[in-house]
Amino acid sequence: MSVAMRDVFLIAWRSSRRTMRQPAAVIVPLTFPLILLAVNSNGLKAATRLPGFPTHSFLAFFLPFAFIQGALFAAMTAGTDLARDIDTGFFNRLALTPLRGMGLVVGQLGGALTQALLQAIAYLAVGLLLGVHFASGPAGILVFLVLALTIAAAWGMTGIWIALRTGSGEAVQSQFPLLFFFMIISSMNLPRNLIEVNWFRDAATFNPVSYMIEALRSLVIEGWNAQALALGFGVSFGAVALATGLANIALRKRMTRT
Repeated sequence: MSVAMRDVFLIAWRSSRRTMRQPAAVIVPLTFPLILLAVNSNGLKAATRLPGFPTHSFLAFFLPFAFIQGALFAAMTAGTDLARDIDTGFFNRLALTPLRGMGLVVGQLGGALTQALLQAIAYLAVGLLLGVHFASGPAGILVFLVLALTIAAAWGMTGIWIALRTGSGEAVQSQFPLLFFFMIISSMNLPRNLIEVNWFRDAATFNPVSYMIEALRSLVIEGWNAQALALGFGVSFGAVALATGLANIALRKRMTRT
């Protein structure tokens, strides 16, 4: 292992340990999506009687949303922790070490990915215990987890970008309603072809979150849908690349100021 890779690993290890030492950062993101999953699965199960609805289990249909919401919580944790490092001056001290540039940022993503992985395992276990059946089989579950972590990396890097741009934990947390809004106007509650309100259907179609949800959902209720998976992975990797690029720009500006 190179020195740079070792340093990135150490920063990621520190980020992961710090996240696990904050009960509020673990318990709330773990339980809130499950509560919302239970409420919506009961309240909206009548939607499964709509002609053309893809499954008889609204729980199976809605389960992927828990993973998306959990990833958003992980993004807030990553951004808030980085903003705290910036505020205390620890990040500036890290910048004086031989490890420079995006290595600092990638290491900070470790806590978000650790949190997202633990949440994903918990959501998956609850879904399986409640009778959710993966049409794609055991291999589909593994692909599902890989895609969920890719989505978490995209959200996490977005939180890190906001932290680098603002240097404020409050600013990172204030973006939660805006990011959550992107989930609300997605296809989380209904397939896009069953949304009758034109503007909402158009918004869901242009919303990249819809394709993340639909790719996860396809593994649960359809099996191996190549188009949905290609769109889901493509959008997720594209979001990671875009957020990483923005974070790199924000990092350079911050290092110039300091």
